[in-house]
Amino acid sequence: MDNADDVHAGPSPPRALSECLMIGSLDALETPSAPRRVRLARSCYRLGALPALQMLRRLVRSDLRILAYHRVLDIDDLARFKFDLAVVSASSEQFREQLQWIGRRFHPVTFRDVIAALDGGPPLPADAMLITFDDGYDDNYRVAFPILRELGMSATFFVSTGHTETGKPYAYDWLVYMICTTSADAISIPELGVDRRLPASLVERRRIAESVLESVKRADDPTQLAVIARLEREWNLPRVPNPDCRPMTWDQLAEMQNAGMEIGSHGVHHRMLAKLGDEELDYELRASKNALDSHLSRPAEIISYPVGGADAYDARVMDATARAGYRAACSYVGGTNVRGEMSRYELNRLAVEREMDKAWFAAMVAVPEIFGYPSGPER
Repeated sequence: MDNADDVHAGPSPPRALSECLMIGSLDALETPSAPRRVRLARSCYRLGALPALQMLRRLVRSDLRILAYHRVLDIDDLARFKFDLAVVSASSEQFREQLQWIGRRFHPVTFRDVIAALDGGPPLPADAMLITFDDGYDDNYRVAFPILRELGMSATFFVSTGHTETGKPYAYDWLVYMICTTSADAISIPELGVDRRLPASLVERRRIAESVLESVKRADDPTQLAVIARLEREWNLPRVPNPDCRPMTWDQLAEMQNAGMEIGSHGVHHRMLAKLGDEELDYELRASKNALDSHLSRPAEIISYPVGGADAYDARVMDATARAGYRAACSYVGGTNVRGEMSRYELNRLAVEREMDKAWFAAMVAVPEIFGYPSGPER
């Protein structure tokens, strides 16, 4: 983004919106291959109208935006990378540009600030923004952390502590990896109604993996565990550490925390909490917090529910989260958090996806209701 993007205030707010809508409609006729939301975002960005739209929105809505990332990764060879591309939120260049935009247009805050505000302390500033990461991939340390430190910004990293201990890939990632690499020519999961041939093309296998993963997540927890374990046995692909999908280590997390990053829980084994019985739910919440508290210098006060959609957490999960000692929790439901109406145990977030160019990202954070995902892609 050049300096003109930074200083150009654009037209007045009402005219900015009307011009963006008008040009977005014209773009719809000219470039039918791009989604209309993206065309409109690019129109508003080209006009320099986003600062005005953000100011207009601020007059009627005061809220906290929380960005949700998974991986920041530069993939040189897509044919070699066999894990889930959908959890690659940005390249290093995209991430740096996004942080620079946030630094210029928003007020970055931490969960300490949010919890203090929820407890009756100082209110959050206008255009407050939180940056979060789910799962705990080691590229968070290798790629994202140096960029955050370079720009003097902080983020919160939610980690699944069981994977921190073992260094093994996450179950959903391994499912995608198995489908992309198996020598089998078909996949059969009768209990989920899956019976598909596996073509040679990696691109086609990725599509099948995405569909199978969605079906697995809709199943109950025992079925999810059984399906993935059975495929590991049948295809002779037991889960082992892999450099392309490696969790962060305790030493890396400690270094990040000491440098001002916040570390929170993402459960022990990245299981969908609402699908667990009371005993297993309590274990995932308490054991992950105990591990974080024992390995790091500051206690874990925050958690992100694994997968985080409507079927991944519920009132029972939120009650258990509070009893386990957490003071706030994030879902993966798309949206912002209105000041005075925040539910501390189901904070909404805005998903960042690698398909987002500069214009779409800038528009999404400026006016999430128009340019964000209605509900973030669940991972």
